[in-house]
Amino acid sequence: MLFQLYSSSAAMQLLGWILVFAGLILFNEIGRRTKIGGMIVFVIIPVILTVYFIAIQAGAFGGLSNPTRAYMNGWFHYFKLYAADIGCVGFMMIKYKWGLGKKEWFKWWPWFIVSANIMIANVSDLESAFAARGITGDFSGAWWASNEGVFIYGGWWNILNFIAGMINIFCMTGCVKLLTSNDKNKSDMLWPDMTIWFILAYDVWNFEYTYLNLPTHSWYCGVALLLAPTFANAFWNKGAWIQNRANTLAIWCMWAQVVPLFQLKGRFAAALPRIYGGATEAGITTMDLYEKAIAIFNAGDGKTVAANEAMAQMGITADPTAQGVVAIAAVVINVVCIMVIIKRSIKAGRNPYSNNVFEGTRDFEEAMARAER
Repeated sequence: MLFQLYSSSAAMQLLGWILVFAGLILFNEIGRRTKIGGMIVFVIIPVILTVYFIAIQAGAFGGLSNPTRAYMNGWFHYFKLYAADIGCVGFMMIKYKWGLGKKEWFKWWPWFIVSANIMIANVSDLESAFAARGITGDFSGAWWASNEGVFIYGGWWNILNFIAGMINIFCMTGCVKLLTSNDKNKSDMLWPDMTIWFILAYDVWNFEYTYLNLPTHSWYCGVALLLAPTFANAFWNKGAWIQNRANTLAIWCMWAQVVPLFQLKGRFAAALPRIYGGATEAGITTMDLYEKAIAIFNAGDGKTVAANEAMAQMGITADPTAQGVVAIAAVVINVVCIMVIIKRSIKAGRNPYSNNVFEGTRDFEEAMARAER
């Protein structure tokens, strides 16, 4: 069991998950199907939110007490939102052939933006591993409190996931072989060579990243957020996974930035991962953990034994079993994926990054059947 779904809040947590999953799919469909929808979701709304964020910093809309400023004021949250949205706009430029989207060299943009996001996550994994090492002297595991108000249990699993993430970057093949879908509205930017091989390798790695580094958020941003684009790709939108992934990530970041208490407090507060052993039984909530963690971080003790002492006082015993198992799985699936890529590219005598590797596979051919010729 990855999450503690056996409390009196379990039914509402499951309902919250369904609402997030369905909402992400719905708004992705609005954003991808038409130019107007895309402009509204990924240009107009972000512009309005930017004005809102600036106004909050100036003291409007509650100022310091505004939930966005109180709970989501770190640079990482804003960076993730705008990085994801810039990716979405770039993908729109490619599929509609707007401006730079007409240029052949700009087709490297999706590979660049995905690689950059993977590297940011990889750095987070290393930070967590070495934060734990700074406390215990090794990578056996230790609690530390992040600037996002999260108790993180760093250790060797972060090192493994870092390795999986590095391999995952090289599992993106056919990077410039991007196409536009052949429907009337040209709804999708297609990356035909990004088949189920990469998608599964990415999903397992990225889930582990959220599970390790954003554990109190991973019920939503690790499970619902990853499954939404994968679900769409599997059933009606073959070949457009990366577009769906960027879209749903930007949509989730906008929602989480404006309504942070949705996952922190109340009936839909995120289910706690297994790592927080005994928390649910002790009545410890996601909000309890946030308040304690942010207090320790603000006191300058985030990467000291203070975090471990605080967890012990709350009666929480670290259970990193799931963290370790998923980290091993992430490495294995990414190694298998890169081995398949090497084998197929050698057999075809092709550079796997400037050429397609998975021609002839079902996923690739189904994506090509949707492409403009």
